[in-house]
Amino acid sequence: MDAAETSAGGAGYLRNQFLVAMPSLDDEQFGQTVTLLCEHNNEGALGLVVNRPTDLKLAEMLDHLGLDASHYGDTSPPVFWGGPVQPERGFVLHAEPGDWDATLAIGERLHVTTSRDILDALAAGKGPRNYIVLLGYAGWDAGQLEDEILGNAWLNTPVDQQILFDTPSTERWQAATRLLGVDFTQIGTGHGHA
Repeated sequence: MDAAETSAGGAGYLRNQFLVAMPSLDDEQFGQTVTLLCEHNNEGALGLVVNRPTDLKLAEMLDHLGLDASHYGDTSPPVFWGGPVQPERGFVLHAEPGDWDATLAIGERLHVTTSRDILDALAAGKGPRNYIVLLGYAGWDAGQLEDEILGNAWLNTPVDQQILFDTPSTERWQAATRLLGVDFTQIGTGHGHA
């Protein structure tokens, strides 16, 4: 049985799961992150980091694309850093299904769209109600994520949409750790010796 089968309770793969960075993961990019796994199979995995907002506002990005986003006013949400791979590639993570050109159902009530038509809808105020816009993604080659899980870099837990869409981004890592029944802020990162 591989690490994914063990971690997912025999399901085999971790799609539609949160990957929660362990406190000991001392990595500038992925320390204290929550990553939504959109794809995980024998060829590798693709995820979106959902708790790293950038300084770029969605209205600015839409304006740059030639779309009128004036309806956002001063309330434009941030664009998130989804990961280091292809940082120019955009993703819209959303709860409500829609008739978009390029949408992947991650779970029953969670989708990711990569086509421009959803950005047109967001600019017009007609997009999904619950969404996060991200640039870039996190990727793992075949077996790489499983090795990192075995190395105690990550724990996984089922996705909680309240954490995605209702919890402030600065609190998502702590909220995701509580899904595991642990409060990582109460655990030291040092190693003990017997």
